Amino acid sequence: MTASGYDAHLVQLNVATLRFPLDDPRMAPFVEMLDTVNAAADDAPGFVWRLVEEGADDATALRPAGEDVIVNLSVWETQEALWGFTYRSEHLDVMRRRREWFERHMEAHLVLWWVPAGHLPTTGEALERLADLRAHGPSARAFTFASFYSADEAAADGAALEALPVGRNGS
Repeated sequence: MTASGYDAHLVQLNVATLRFPLDDPRMAPFVEMLDTVNAAADDAPGFVWRLVEEGADDATALRPAGEDVIVNLSVWETQEALWGFTYRSEHLDVMRRRREWFERHMEAHLVLWWVPAGHLPTTGEALERLADLRAHGPSARAFTFASFYSADEAAADGAALEALPVGRNGS
């Protein structure tokens, strides 16, 4: 985990339903991009942590959301840091081609929320936040880039950052 000067960190969970098994030749371009994209995340300004399987460089073998669903779970210092990586790095190449490899989701597949700095979310916690977003819509507890809540708003709401005082860094 990367050290940070922020009191709160932004967590993102993204789930993707595979169109084919990862060892299918049609998935090869995606699999070949993984190391590059993960290295870009690791080196990105504001990156804190990402979920990886023990003994692996990624989390593609972890399937907490179903056998055909891969998860991407990471922690960032700020919204700007996550946005920059997502839309201004090698990651954008994967996003442009995602329909080749992943099914279109009819419900939310990305959720964001704030945690106190130093907290590493579990996949269970992440999937619960995604379920909350799907069931209740955006809130300070579970939101998206389009319905964003600052760390201060989340702390003031009391639904997400019990340990973070209002008015601190991270927004």
